[in-house]
Amino acid sequence: MMKTTLRLLKWMVIVVGVLVIALVSFIHLSWDKTYEAEFPAIQASSDSAVIARGKYLAFGPAHCSTCHVPMDQVMAVEDGLEMPLQGGWELTLPPGTFRAPNITPHPETGIGKADDATIARSLRYSVSRTDRCVFPFMPFQELSDEDLTAVISFLRSQPAVDHKVPPTELTFLGKAVMAFGMIKPVAPKQTPPRSVVREPTAAYGSYLANSVANCVGCHTARDLKTGAFIGEPFAGGMYFEPDPFSGGRSFISPNLTPDPTTGIMAGWTEDQFVTRLKSGRVHKGSPMPWGAFSRIDTVDLQAIYRYLTSLEPVAKSIPKIVFENGEKPVL
Repeated sequence: MMKTTLRLLKWMVIVVGVLVIALVSFIHLSWDKTYEAEFPAIQASSDSAVIARGKYLAFGPAHCSTCHVPMDQVMAVEDGLEMPLQGGWELTLPPGTFRAPNITPHPETGIGKADDATIARSLRYSVSRTDRCVFPFMPFQELSDEDLTAVISFLRSQPAVDHKVPPTELTFLGKAVMAFGMIKPVAPKQTPPRSVVREPTAAYGSYLANSVANCVGCHTARDLKTGAFIGEPFAGGMYFEPDPFSGGRSFISPNLTPDPTTGIMAGWTEDQFVTRLKSGRVHKGSPMPWGAFSRIDTVDLQAIYRYLTSLEPVAKSIPKIVFENGEKPVL
């Protein structure tokens, strides 16, 4: 009896070992997938008004400047300086260490050799110049044609900066997520508009909050391993680990719906909302890009306020958003 049991255990160990080797081999051989996507018919403009709109988006609501600078320049951007978008910011999560690339027009280390349609494809379809998946940190899939043109026009107008940024490095978990298709390129859910009317309306605020400023991306609970949304939109609850700028603090995003008991919007007037957003950072290390958002103009902030207060209220209590000295919330 004992010999039979040992023999069974031996075969079980062998089978499990073979399965583990097969799984690991599959992940290593199949994670680096390539994808196809159409190339939008976008062409950069030299028109000064178009470039100015692109610059406003990049340093304001789209907050490109928050990530596409070296780590030692992040706080300079937050303090209002306009730094070259030479890349270098990095974020370490369970799937890997992600690094923002150089998006100045340098031909070797930047985007100088990529044509307009290729850059537009990366922003709209999350497919890189090498046909790889762009991780979902840039939710610009439904940026209007005019704004996509403006951003690319501005990027082309910058001085070229020779700054080589190391590539993103995935952990085994990150490679497994890619191998099993848990993260794929994100395409627009609907046909992006050709243009949007810039006025203080809930409709324009929806465009800004969902397709430009990505308020929904941080004010919605998400699975940090896959990036999948797991909570009600804008109801808060996303957890942010301490980073090099937070002084050990961690954060949970608040509920932005107008629920009268748990949503922060219910207690703010439009003027208070505009003033708060323009006032900048209060909590050191807050993951919200306060430096960029303080540059958003009043009309755009009014539109965002009117959209947020038009949302269906969600009763979700976020009693505390800042956690000090390694304290961690129970999620």
